[in-house]
Amino acid sequence: MTALILDGKHVAKLTETSLAERVMVLRERSGGRTPVLATILVGEDPASATYVKMKGNACRRVGMESLAIELPATIKTNDLLRQIEELNNNPDVHGILLQHPVPAHIDERAAFDMISLDKDVDGVTCLGFGRMSMGESAYGCATPQGIMRLLAHYEIDLTGKHAVVVGRSPILGKPMAMMMLQANATVTICHSRTQDLKSHIAHADVIVGAVGRPEFIKAEWIKDGAVVVDAGYHPGGIGDIELGPLHERAQAITPVPGGVGPMTINTLIQQTVESGEKALGQTL
Repeated sequence: MTALILDGKHVAKLTETSLAERVMVLRERSGGRTPVLATILVGEDPASATYVKMKGNACRRVGMESLAIELPATIKTNDLLRQIEELNNNPDVHGILLQHPVPAHIDERAAFDMISLDKDVDGVTCLGFGRMSMGESAYGCATPQGIMRLLAHYEIDLTGKHAVVVGRSPILGKPMAMMMLQANATVTICHSRTQDLKSHIAHADVIVGAVGRPEFIKAEWIKDGAVVVDAGYHPGGIGDIELGPLHERAQAITPVPGGVGPMTINTLIQQTVESGEKALGQTL
């Protein structure tokens, strides 16, 4: 068995083509206006700055605009909340992204939850998570939503499958589990402190590595024919799962890099376009 490669770069590129067409139509109908994504970068972390730049480039590729807001690392939580509130009240902004992580002295959860639900295109608010979990309208967290889109593109049906999510972060592991549950999978949530993790993974039809440790999940734990989704990325181009031996044993694999990563940014852009269409459509 040779594993099917779930190519996130390819799917993202296809989506960008259709998004560019939607943005063009919206611009023509609205007198030149386009969806706008506001990105907030607190501090000067090089990796975070790179991610924000990548998101700005993705906006430009589909004809959108981005508004980059750079704030000092010394900013206080209340001042950050006021900045987000201004963006909430700005009718020209359709999506708001607060780059994670923020400096330790800032209450990141309070900042996330200040983002208006209709502009929460990164899916980070408690309200958005709750609505998504209940099957109500909300933008899903970008990485797990990107994974769901990737699986759908390759027609991998989760109905009745046993999915094991290794990781419980509020913006990846937990929403991933809820989305898979909504797609009729039976879901087990594990983490770095799960006892006998190997035995849980051994029964997985679908395994999602989202624990944040390089090759923490060993190939020998995963059964033949499983669908393997690696949401991790670490120096040296490795993920959370030992992928090498699985190329000849798994049903499907997301490569690292080039699998989940491109879908995360692409989903953020897609959800901003959707938000822009809703907001600008009301003014046409």
